[in-house]
Amino acid sequence: VVDLLSLTGDASDNVPGVPGIGLKTGAKLLEEFGDLDTLLASLEKVSGAKRKANLRDHAETARRARRLVTLRDDLDLDLDWESLRTGAPDVKALRDLCIESGFHRFLAELPTPDKAAPAEWVADYQVVDTPEALAAFLAELRRQPKFCLDTETTALDPLRADLVGLAFCWEAGRAYYLPVRGPIWEKRLDPAATLEALRPALTDPATEKVGQNLKYDMLVLRRAGLELAGPVTDTMVLSYLLESGERNHNLDQLARRLLDHAMIPITDLIGKGRAQATMDQVEVAKVAHYAGEDADAAWRIEAILTPRVRQEGLWDLYADLERPLIAVLARMEAAGIKVDVPRLQQLGNDFAAKLAAIEAEIYKEAGHPFNIGSLPQLRQVLFEELKLSSTKKTPGGEPSTDVEVLVGLAGRHPLPRLILEHRHYAKLKSTYLDALAALAHEDGRVHASFNQNVTATGRLSSSDPNLQNIPIRSESGGQIRQAFVAGAPDWSLLTADYSQIELRVLAHYSGDPALVRAFREDHDIHAAVAARIFRVPESAVDASQRRVAKTVNFGVIYGLSPFGLAARLGIPKDEAAAFIEAYFREYAGVDAFITRTLEAAQRAGRVETILGRRRPINGIKNTTGHTRNLAERTAINTVIQGSAADLIKRAMLDVDRRIAAQGLRARMLLQIHDELVFEAPGAEIASLARLVREAMTTALDLDVPLKVDLAAGPNWLEVQPLGEPAP
Repeated sequence: VVDLLSLTGDASDNVPGVPGIGLKTGAKLLEEFGDLDTLLASLEKVSGAKRKANLRDHAETARRARRLVTLRDDLDLDLDWESLRTGAPDVKALRDLCIESGFHRFLAELPTPDKAAPAEWVADYQVVDTPEALAAFLAELRRQPKFCLDTETTALDPLRADLVGLAFCWEAGRAYYLPVRGPIWEKRLDPAATLEALRPALTDPATEKVGQNLKYDMLVLRRAGLELAGPVTDTMVLSYLLESGERNHNLDQLARRLLDHAMIPITDLIGKGRAQATMDQVEVAKVAHYAGEDADAAWRIEAILTPRVRQEGLWDLYADLERPLIAVLARMEAAGIKVDVPRLQQLGNDFAAKLAAIEAEIYKEAGHPFNIGSLPQLRQVLFEELKLSSTKKTPGGEPSTDVEVLVGLAGRHPLPRLILEHRHYAKLKSTYLDALAALAHEDGRVHASFNQNVTATGRLSSSDPNLQNIPIRSESGGQIRQAFVAGAPDWSLLTADYSQIELRVLAHYSGDPALVRAFREDHDIHAAVAARIFRVPESAVDASQRRVAKTVNFGVIYGLSPFGLAARLGIPKDEAAAFIEAYFREYAGVDAFITRTLEAAQRAGRVETILGRRRPINGIKNTTGHTRNLAERTAINTVIQGSAADLIKRAMLDVDRRIAAQGLRARMLLQIHDELVFEAPGAEIASLARLVREAMTTALDLDVPLKVDLAAGPNWLEVQPLGEPAP
């Protein structure tokens, strides 16, 4: 067993083995040669050139593995054997450890107190299903300055879901459920009459509404003809502000972490798989308990999180930025953006034909067909049949076929370039062309979700579809953008893109005189930096010098090393190091900013953005170089990218307010990185452009001016630049 594990490795103990040697092959080799030492001494007798090479190249790995997997039985241990007896686990200590370490799966598996135990979870959830009960409920609701709301629906997509019922809570342990849909034999309230009766409370601007993921409830109620108004307190967003490094802020996880309570799984009500029901098919009493628990848990969680947010000094960030943004994002999601579905379908056919042609070329270069998507088969073709060599290995010890490797091999053989091209078109087709056509609603519009509680930096992300990754500069990416169109023949899209926003934030933070002056004088920032690095007049900077400066500029933000810069520019490492050294010599203020930021991160264990958003920087004090370097890059990137995210969110709020104040029909549709996309009637484009430019350039007061590039046109690709609008 020891010799076998020496060859195969032991994944459970993170012991590496010899690549390509599994249990079956290892057992066969040991059966033939007897033991590991004899095998390694008889490599000339091993069949298979690759197997022989792996054993020769990794002989020391196998010997080291043998030492690691050998159990020592010759040690004199002075132990109290009784003290080693296992006892009952300290569940609280385990739960604290899992929360601290982010072990969410283990956390979910820990035992929890009986949720029905009165001392732990006292619950009284009442069904309001008659006109008399509704009248009594409304009388109570009207007296509440603050209440928690939860909607139950027939689907996860709020824009295609029907309202099944509403749960309310304003006292821990007590909730009310108003069913408006359910099995035909059960009592329920009239949907239209119930919503109308609830309208005064739900639209009261003075009443605070609490909930978990309130954007969903806003969209559901909007579809039912009711606009939720008043201050909202969203437990999901509060949790995100406090724990930006956590990956999950859903109600189940928050209840476990903060209330030590296991929520009822929705599958207990609707099942799973093909037999899954919808919520309106479930007994009202079961839905009432489920919905009541959701509202009750959110109410209790808010009582914990709001004081913490205030204590941590994050309330202004929530109240002034993230809270009003919830409604803005809900309106954007409800609006969606029109897509040319026939165009997408035609592009899908074109890409399929392109992929077929590329596949034929790949098979020709390989000399035979193979499964292009199979990494083992691709490795076989590239590294064994064509004798190419990978510059790096996967964690499992196999030759890598990632983009970096294939780009490096493209100059030696046509096949790697074809593989890259095939991957490019295949991803665009599956991720965008096929998906966008399928996601389009009956009105021909795609309604992406914008998520404000996902990225650790504070940037928004999008899903269903993810619009952040559509290629901008490639021809194929442009073809996809061309399919995003204005919603009516006499309407246009307007795009507003911050110019060099992250570099401007860097200039603001660093205060470097040369960098600040370049932006204040509206220089081409990359040419200005190139002129100083290469010590030539700005007018004499050529394209290659500007390219170097551009890569260095953004490399500073992302902590690019000399090795990384060398790889991107295709130059020697020493030359890349000289460029970075020259940059920091010319822009000493940037170097000082980085030093200050890292010192502050070391002291506090976290960094802050311009509006006070916080992110813990794990590993910033680690003694391992790789771990610490990664933490340092994360720290700098978070300050710059997170502050840019704060800025564009502030701009979105201001733009939204101005559009409403001026009574424009224009709508904000998308936020992609540093760009906002709007649609408006042609007659409103000029006034919208003025409004957007003013709002975006005054969103925050930086030491350098903010610049916005505006463009308008019939689709996202063919927008034409707009000059400075007339006052």
